[in-house]
Amino acid sequence: MEKKAIIEVRDLVKTYGEGEGLMYALNHVSIDVYEHDFLVILGGSGSGKSTLLNMIGAIDRVDSGSIKVLGNDIVKYNDKDLTLYRRNTIGFVYQFFNLLNDITVMQNVIIAPGSRDKERAKELIKRVGLEGKEEKFPRQLSGGQQQRVAIARALNKNSEILLCDEPTGALDDASGKQVLQLLEEIHNEGKTIVLVTHTREIASMANRIITMKNGQVVSVEENDHIIKASEVVW
Repeated sequence: MEKKAIIEVRDLVKTYGEGEGLMYALNHVSIDVYEHDFLVILGGSGSGKSTLLNMIGAIDRVDSGSIKVLGNDIVKYNDKDLTLYRRNTIGFVYQFFNLLNDITVMQNVIIAPGSRDKERAKELIKRVGLEGKEEKFPRQLSGGQQQRVAIARALNKNSEILLCDEPTGALDDASGKQVLQLLEEIHNEGKTIVLVTHTREIASMANRIITMKNGQVVSVEENDHIIKASEVVW
Protein backbone atom coordinates (compact mmCIF):
# COMPACT_ATOMS: atom_id res chain seq x y z
CA MET A 1 0.00 0.00 0.00
CA GLU A 2 1.43 3.36 -1.04
CA LYS A 3 2.22 5.74 1.79
CA LYS A 4 0.39 9.05 1.93
CA ALA A 5 2.61 12.12 2.29
CA ILE A 6 0.93 14.68 4.55
CA ILE A 7 3.92 17.06 4.50
CA GLU A 8 5.83 17.66 1.25
CA VAL A 9 8.82 19.99 1.45
CA ARG A 10 10.36 20.86 -1.90
CA ASP A 11 13.57 22.76 -2.73
CA LEU A 12 13.47 24.80 0.48
CA VAL A 13 15.98 27.63 0.82
CA LYS A 14 16.63 29.83 3.86
CA THR A 15 19.64 32.15 4.00
CA TYR A 16 21.07 34.68 6.43
CA GLY A 17 23.35 37.59 5.62
CA GLU A 18 24.30 38.77 2.16
CA GLY A 19 27.20 39.03 -0.26
CA GLU A 20 30.33 37.27 0.97
CA GLY A 21 28.63 36.78 4.36
CA LEU A 22 25.71 34.83 2.88
CA MET A 23 25.04 31.60 4.78
CA TYR A 24 22.60 28.81 3.91
CA ALA A 25 20.56 27.59 6.86
CA LEU A 26 18.64 25.41 4.38
CA ASN A 27 20.19 24.67 1.00
CA HIS A 28 17.53 23.29 -1.37
CA VAL A 29 16.00 20.81 1.10
CA SER A 30 13.28 18.35 0.06
CA ILE A 31 11.62 15.83 2.41
CA ASP A 32 8.34 13.97 2.84
CA VAL A 33 6.50 13.18 6.05
CA TYR A 34 4.03 10.34 5.77
CA GLU A 35 0.79 9.78 7.61
CA HIS A 36 1.45 8.22 11.04
CA ASP A 37 5.22 8.66 10.72
CA PHE A 38 7.45 8.87 13.75
CA LEU A 39 10.09 10.79 11.81
CA VAL A 40 13.33 11.98 13.38
CA ILE A 41 15.38 14.75 11.79
CA LEU A 42 18.89 14.11 13.06
CA GLY A 43 21.90 16.39 12.96
CA GLY A 44 24.45 18.38 14.91
CA SER A 45 24.40 22.06 15.79
CA GLY A 46 24.10 24.20 12.66
CA SER A 47 22.87 21.34 10.49
CA GLY A 48 19.58 23.12 9.70
CA LYS A 49 17.31 20.63 11.47
CA SER A 50 15.59 23.13 13.79
CA THR A 51 15.34 25.70 11.00
CA LEU A 52 13.54 23.11 8.88
CA LEU A 53 11.13 22.30 11.71
CA ASN A 54 10.47 26.00 12.27
CA MET A 55 9.59 26.39 8.60
CA ILE A 56 7.15 23.48 8.74
CA GLY A 57 5.71 24.99 11.92
CA ALA A 58 5.36 28.42 10.25
CA ILE A 59 7.50 30.05 12.93
CA ASP A 60 9.74 31.59 10.26
CA ARG A 61 9.42 32.40 6.56
CA VAL A 62 11.36 30.67 3.79
CA ASP A 63 13.26 32.42 1.02
CA SER A 64 12.06 30.01 -1.67
CA GLY A 65 10.56 26.54 -2.12
CA SER A 66 7.26 25.03 -1.05
CA ILE A 67 5.85 23.32 2.06
CA LYS A 68 2.61 21.48 1.37
CA VAL A 69 0.82 20.34 4.51
CA LEU A 70 -2.29 18.24 3.93
CA GLY A 71 -2.19 19.44 0.33
CA ASN A 72 -1.92 23.19 1.03
CA ASP A 73 1.24 25.20 0.39
CA ILE A 74 1.76 27.18 3.60
CA VAL A 75 4.51 29.26 1.95
CA LYS A 76 1.70 31.05 0.07
CA TYR A 77 -0.31 31.74 3.23
CA ASN A 78 -0.89 35.28 4.49
CA ASP A 79 -0.50 36.13 8.19
CA LYS A 80 -4.12 35.25 9.01
CA ASP A 81 -3.85 31.89 7.24
CA LEU A 82 -0.60 31.14 9.10
CA THR A 83 -2.20 31.94 12.45
CA LEU A 84 -5.04 29.53 11.72
CA TYR A 85 -2.56 26.90 10.52
CA ARG A 86 -0.51 27.13 13.72
CA ARG A 87 -3.69 27.04 15.78
CA ASN A 88 -5.48 24.16 14.07
CA THR A 89 -3.12 21.97 12.06
CA ILE A 90 0.07 21.50 14.05
CA GLY A 91 1.11 21.22 17.67
CA PHE A 92 4.61 22.38 18.63
CA VAL A 93 6.76 21.22 21.55
CA TYR A 94 9.88 23.32 22.19
CA GLN A 95 13.17 22.46 23.88
CA PHE A 96 12.70 25.08 26.60
CA PHE A 97 8.96 24.50 27.18
CA ASN A 98 7.77 28.07 26.29
CA LEU A 99 5.30 28.10 29.18
CA LEU A 100 4.04 31.35 30.70
CA ASN A 101 5.39 31.40 34.24
CA ASP A 102 2.81 33.76 35.74
CA ILE A 103 -0.20 31.56 34.92
CA THR A 104 -1.13 28.08 36.12
CA VAL A 105 -0.69 24.71 34.45
CA MET A 106 -4.38 24.67 33.51
CA GLN A 107 -4.19 28.19 32.07
CA ASN A 108 -1.11 27.26 30.01
CA VAL A 109 -2.89 24.23 28.55
CA ILE A 110 -6.03 26.16 27.57
CA ILE A 111 -4.29 29.36 26.45
CA ALA A 112 -4.87 28.94 22.71
CA PRO A 113 -8.18 30.12 21.21
CA GLY A 114 -10.39 27.14 20.49
CA SER A 115 -8.65 25.08 23.21
CA ARG A 116 -10.43 26.38 26.30
CA ASP A 117 -12.49 23.35 27.31
CA LYS A 118 -11.34 22.87 30.91
CA GLU A 119 -12.69 19.32 31.17
CA ARG A 120 -10.70 18.24 28.13
CA ALA A 121 -7.63 20.06 29.46
CA LYS A 122 -8.02 18.34 32.83
CA GLU A 123 -8.09 14.95 31.09
CA LEU A 124 -4.95 15.83 29.13
CA ILE A 125 -3.14 16.97 32.27
CA LYS A 126 -4.03 13.63 33.81
CA ARG A 127 -2.97 11.91 30.58
CA VAL A 128 0.55 13.35 30.87
CA GLY A 129 0.83 12.29 34.51
CA LEU A 130 0.21 15.63 36.22
CA GLU A 131 -3.20 15.09 37.82
CA GLY A 132 -3.60 17.37 40.83
CA LYS A 133 -1.15 19.96 39.54
CA GLU A 134 -3.65 22.01 37.53
CA GLU A 135 -3.28 25.07 39.78
CA LYS A 136 0.49 24.89 40.17
CA PHE A 137 2.71 27.41 38.41
CA PRO A 138 5.47 26.25 36.01
CA ARG A 139 8.18 27.43 38.44
CA GLN A 140 6.81 24.92 40.96
CA LEU A 141 7.41 21.99 38.59
CA SER A 142 10.50 20.09 37.50
CA GLY A 143 11.81 20.43 33.95
CA GLY A 144 10.30 17.10 32.95
CA GLN A 145 6.94 18.10 34.37
CA GLN A 146 7.05 21.43 32.53
CA GLN A 147 7.74 19.62 29.26
CA ARG A 148 4.74 17.37 29.90
CA VAL A 149 2.60 20.49 30.39
CA ALA A 150 3.90 21.72 27.02
CA ILE A 151 2.90 18.40 25.44
CA ALA A 152 -0.57 18.61 27.00
CA ARG A 153 -0.90 22.13 25.56
CA ALA A 154 0.10 20.87 22.10
CA LEU A 155 -2.31 17.92 22.33
CA ASN A 156 -5.15 20.19 23.42
CA LYS A 157 -5.23 21.62 19.89
CA ASN A 158 -6.18 18.11 18.68
CA SER A 159 -4.00 18.59 15.63
CA GLU A 160 -2.96 15.73 13.39
CA ILE A 161 0.76 16.59 13.43
CA LEU A 162 3.05 17.10 16.42
CA LEU A 163 6.38 18.88 15.85
CA CYS A 164 9.01 18.44 18.60
CA ASP A 165 12.22 20.47 18.68
CA GLU A 166 14.79 18.73 20.94
CA PRO A 167 12.04 17.90 23.51
CA THR A 168 14.54 16.18 25.84
CA GLY A 169 17.39 18.65 25.29
CA ALA A 170 16.87 20.55 28.56
CA LEU A 171 16.07 17.48 30.69
CA ASP A 172 17.96 14.94 32.76
CA ASP A 173 18.00 11.32 31.59
CA ALA A 174 15.07 10.13 33.74
CA SER A 175 12.80 13.04 32.80
CA GLY A 176 13.84 12.77 29.17
CA LYS A 177 12.87 9.12 29.06
CA GLN A 178 9.45 9.90 30.56
CA VAL A 179 8.85 12.46 27.81
CA LEU A 180 9.96 9.99 25.12
CA GLN A 181 7.61 7.33 26.52
CA LEU A 182 4.75 9.83 26.39
CA LEU A 183 5.56 10.71 22.77
CA GLU A 184 5.74 6.99 21.94
CA GLU A 185 2.26 6.46 23.40
CA ILE A 186 0.87 9.45 21.51
CA HIS A 187 2.31 8.12 18.26
CA ASN A 188 0.86 4.67 18.90
CA GLU A 189 -2.55 6.32 19.27
CA GLY A 190 -2.32 7.69 15.72
CA LYS A 191 -0.48 11.01 15.84
CA THR A 192 2.14 11.88 13.23
CA ILE A 193 5.31 13.04 15.00
CA VAL A 194 8.30 14.91 13.58
CA LEU A 195 11.08 15.13 16.17
CA VAL A 196 14.36 17.00 15.86
CA THR A 197 17.34 15.74 17.84
CA HIS A 198 21.13 15.60 17.78
CA THR A 199 21.07 12.24 19.58
CA ARG A 200 21.38 9.09 17.46
CA GLU A 201 20.04 6.89 20.28
CA ILE A 202 16.75 8.81 20.33
CA ALA A 203 16.52 8.46 16.55
CA SER A 204 16.39 4.69 17.07
CA MET A 205 12.76 5.13 18.19
CA ALA A 206 11.71 6.44 14.78
CA ASN A 207 10.43 4.49 11.81
CA ARG A 208 12.23 6.94 9.50
CA ILE A 209 15.38 9.01 10.04
CA ILE A 210 16.46 12.02 7.99
CA THR A 211 20.04 13.14 8.65
CA MET A 212 21.08 16.73 7.93
CA LYS A 213 24.45 18.46 7.71
CA ASN A 214 25.35 22.01 6.64
CA GLY A 215 21.77 22.83 5.70
CA GLN A 216 21.28 19.81 3.47
CA VAL A 217 19.73 16.36 3.71
CA VAL A 218 22.55 13.80 3.54
CA SER A 219 20.50 10.62 4.07
CA VAL A 220 16.96 9.29 4.41
CA GLU A 221 16.62 5.86 5.94
CA GLU A 222 13.92 3.45 7.00
CA ASN A 223 14.62 2.14 10.50
CA ASP A 224 14.19 -1.63 10.57
CA HIS A 225 15.25 -1.89 14.21
CA ILE A 226 12.87 0.40 16.08
CA ILE A 227 13.42 0.38 19.84
CA LYS A 228 11.02 1.37 22.59
CA ALA A 229 11.47 4.57 24.56
CA SER A 230 12.20 2.51 27.66
CA GLU A 231 15.24 1.07 25.86
CA VAL A 232 16.74 4.39 24.82
CA VAL A 233 20.05 5.19 26.55
CA TRP A 234 21.96 8.40 25.82
